[in-house]
Amino acid sequence: LQEVDALEAQLNGSAADTLITHRYQWINQAISTAVHHEAMHRKSISDYLDAVLLNRFLAFPAFLGVMYLMFMVTINFGGAFIDFFDIAAGAIFVEIPRLLLTALHCPEWLTALIADGAGGGIQLVASFVPVIGTLFLFQTFLEDSGYMARAAFILDRLMRSVGLPGKSFVPLVVGFGCNVPSVMASRTLDTQQDRLLTTLMAPFMSCGARLTVYTLFAAAFFTQNGQNVVFALYIIGIVLAVVTGLLVRRKMLSRDIAPFVMELPNYHIPTLRGLLIHSWHRLRGFMLRAGKAIVAVVIILNFVNSIGTDGSFNNQNTERSLLSSIGKSITPIFEPLGVKEENWPATVGIFSGIFAKEVVVGTLDALYTDMARTGDNTPDETAPTIGGMLGDAFASIPANLAEVNHMWGDPLGLSVGDLEDQQAAAQAQEVELTTIGLMQQLFATPIAAFSYILFVLLYMPCVATLGAIYKEAGGTWAFFSATWNTLLAYAVAVMTYQLGTFAEHPQQSMIWTGAMVAILLTGYLLLMGYGKRQARRQNLIPAVNLHG
Repeated sequence: LQEVDALEAQLNGSAADTLITHRYQWINQAISTAVHHEAMHRKSISDYLDAVLLNRFLAFPAFLGVMYLMFMVTINFGGAFIDFFDIAAGAIFVEIPRLLLTALHCPEWLTALIADGAGGGIQLVASFVPVIGTLFLFQTFLEDSGYMARAAFILDRLMRSVGLPGKSFVPLVVGFGCNVPSVMASRTLDTQQDRLLTTLMAPFMSCGARLTVYTLFAAAFFTQNGQNVVFALYIIGIVLAVVTGLLVRRKMLSRDIAPFVMELPNYHIPTLRGLLIHSWHRLRGFMLRAGKAIVAVVIILNFVNSIGTDGSFNNQNTERSLLSSIGKSITPIFEPLGVKEENWPATVGIFSGIFAKEVVVGTLDALYTDMARTGDNTPDETAPTIGGMLGDAFASIPANLAEVNHMWGDPLGLSVGDLEDQQAAAQAQEVELTTIGLMQQLFATPIAAFSYILFVLLYMPCVATLGAIYKEAGGTWAFFSATWNTLLAYAVAVMTYQLGTFAEHPQQSMIWTGAMVAILLTGYLLLMGYGKRQARRQNLIPAVNLHG
């Protein structure tokens, strides 16, 4: 090894890269000597395109432009149809079964189980169809056109520093819009190791759903520097994704990365039929396998959220639900990160975020508003009709498409608007103004609020993402991802709050910080050992490296 290091120092580069360079130089020289070419002065279209797309200085900016376009089309154009699928699926799979079961005088628990549980799970899966379908369509186009191979070549050297191939960059970028298509996009990678590593890193990317939580808290606590706080959360997620990737690669998987050699195909225009067929097969795979796991978990969570402590049903997002009762009982666990006992709705928000991270905002708004009413009996809103819901679903398409033109300048959706006007901010987030007031009262300090949204950023992925991980990597790695992310989220959030309030209680902060470091190290060793055993069983570590 010392001789190899000395040789690489003398060559001013890695031995593998030098070997590849000299090998191709010899091949080109041999070909030029042995093969006689007729004089040809015409270049193909692929040659002209590669002169730009593989240019030393233009390749990376061109790649970023293509990724920008893919991200914008996937999230904004595909996202314009989310409301249609969400509202229509809610009418068909939730409201219609509810009406039928009510007409048949079925017990409330059965209605909650079938309509809210199974129907709500199908509705959640359906809401991801336009985004995932658009992503698969765009990715298939890039692959069939020949550009994806060139993108992998461009980014290979950068991604190798994390132990990943260049292809991994695309799924991780997509994660800024939604973690579900990010995980699903990892299937384009060549090896099982690369797919697993990318899948475990993807949930750390701040998706658009988390942004709704960031914006609400920025409006309440960070009116002067909300953009900076949101940007910091994005950076923290990226850093911890890289750290996770390095740890997993070092402790669980083979550290050897094969030299990147691939043939670059000529460019061509894919056929519409081929694009639709390939995209449909990928989308159907997500719907059938990942959807099963999503629906099962949503049934359980919806049932716990619906049933009250008195045995009644239809108590979703109220103080009377069993989920709220559980939240109250375990709120002391979150006290070290700034969530006080009287702020139990914040704990329930964390649990409801397992459905989908954007549900955190709706849960907090419902519970804080319910607290603010203090016994005021406000009449319930008229239940929407099936026809009205379907009409709203179709009306949402042109309305959302009209807004797409305003989104091209903000690809990550980082704009949080005017935070100093809390009334406008509350309307933008579709919450009551009293919600922001109670948040300021119950969280008490900005550092407590920041620690909370830091936990929301890092803790276990939502049901849909876990379902995608289960489909792509199996139940073992879905469990690993949920456990590692939650452990890391708790430790980081607690240390952030304790260090931020160190002046108020230095001894307590030192104890909690030390305890979190110890817990994080212990959990890291246990999880990495568990993961390594699973990796060996699944042949993710070559036999030659088992005892190395």
